[in-house]
Amino acid sequence: MAGYVTTVANPGRAVLERPRHITEPRVMRWCLIAVALLFLGFMLILPLASIFVEAFRKGWEVYIAAMQEPEAVSAIGLTLTVAAITVPLNVIFGIAAAWAITKFNFKAKNVLITLIDLPFAVSPVISGLIYVLLFGAKGWFGPWLQAHDIKIIFALPGIVLATVFVTFPFVVRELLPLMQAQGTQEEEAAVTLGAKGWRIFWKVTLPNIKWGLLYGIILCNARAMGEFGAVSVVSGHIRGETNTMPLHIQILYNEYQFAASFAIASLLVLLAVVTLIVKSLIEWKFQGQHKTEGA
Repeated sequence: MAGYVTTVANPGRAVLERPRHITEPRVMRWCLIAVALLFLGFMLILPLASIFVEAFRKGWEVYIAAMQEPEAVSAIGLTLTVAAITVPLNVIFGIAAAWAITKFNFKAKNVLITLIDLPFAVSPVISGLIYVLLFGAKGWFGPWLQAHDIKIIFALPGIVLATVFVTFPFVVRELLPLMQAQGTQEEEAAVTLGAKGWRIFWKVTLPNIKWGLLYGIILCNARAMGEFGAVSVVSGHIRGETNTMPLHIQILYNEYQFAASFAIASLLVLLAVVTLIVKSLIEWKFQGQHKTEGA
């Protein structure tokens, strides 16, 4: 198998050689590649292709008409609005949390890291139910909210809160390993030169984490647009008001409006593909810059 081989050049000193070429038989390599391609074809490419086939089965006119329906326009606008609110909030939290964890020592650091991972362990449906129990009509704060005519559940604020909960680990989890690997030497050097907090952040920290930050933003945005479970609980499924694109797709499919449901689904797929393209470009740019700096 390919790998690094350790040889002894001097007593007590190990030298790493370059990895050798793979020596597996050609048949085995082709079998492994074929298995991988078949799996991707059946589990990823074929389902995505079927979405576009079903979306255009009844023609371009039906496809455009499905996009122009008032309920579809509302769902698209609500999805983009929620993402536009959720992503900046998660960016602020992610930078602040990653900065605090990697640059400072405090007693509750492990607790904070555990809480950051909580949305990965809790079902999105449960997270939505938590907000219903807090802000619903019979929740802890429900009577007070009703008395002051403030709507959170079955309205935009509740959808934003649920989406923020399920997406906030993405930015901070991309920044943590990057900032931990960079250490605090550059910030400490800036302090010795008289720089203050915000100047250190803008001139030293942010340039070093910009690619990881962009990567986290893309992942957060993709999850925010595609979130279903938590949003389904807090939205109330009010047509033309609180249905995001995933919820609108479900309603159309359950009503046997297959062409319209697949049309909206194809738009969501296109947004996901654009997200992946941007993600790949950022990774390529980051790797190119890393190689340049290493040279």
